[in-house]
Amino acid sequence: MAELKGFVQYRFRSDESDTEVLLRGDAVWVRNKVAELGLEGVGWMMPIGQEAKATNTSGITTKTKGNVDIVIDDQPIGEKPLDMGPEPDPSRIPVVRRPIGELDLNSELRALGLDNLTKPDPIELMEIFSELDEPLPVQGTMSIDPMAEAWLRELMNIVVRDYGFTALKTGDIEEIASKKLGNREGTTLEVWLESLFSAGKLVKVHGGDAIGWGPSPRWLAGKV
Repeated sequence: MAELKGFVQYRFRSDESDTEVLLRGDAVWVRNKVAELGLEGVGWMMPIGQEAKATNTSGITTKTKGNVDIVIDDQPIGEKPLDMGPEPDPSRIPVVRRPIGELDLNSELRALGLDNLTKPDPIELMEIFSELDEPLPVQGTMSIDPMAEAWLRELMNIVVRDYGFTALKTGDIEEIASKKLGNREGTTLEVWLESLFSAGKLVKVHGGDAIGWGPSPRWLAGKV
């Protein structure tokens, strides 16, 4: 057994005799107890409770002032990195001034090569909608009317992907697709749309004079 100093732990275990010995204390005291028990040469002893010193501190040292530890990094900061880029030049930042309210967003979008968003016309949507092939019914036990829901999803696909809009007013949905939505109109249509909203399939958009309905991304992709 190696000569250890300080606080140590000795452990001996024998399954044959169902014996387990555990001693903790000063190394000299533990060795004396091991000798008294006749356990010299068996078991194992290890140091415990030793003070650990930090390593790999990259030049960080600690000084104590009163009861407060002060951490000091004595490593030099080093030279300025070479990849900081050029110094900022405020004179190269263009200054644009215009009267409030005179920004023409449409012309700015055209300058960037972007088309203006065109609000879907219900008559035009009605014509496009009438030419669609009949979709497959929506799958899932949560659907009240799988066929009507499938037609509504086709309508929302056109609005979002062809026009870039995210919602349609209740009145527009009724005008465009009422016949294919189980002839739902007025309050009956609103209640049905509300049920789809509660199921997480639609989102509700509160406008100034009307409520709009838009598709949730998962429902539009057929994952809900």
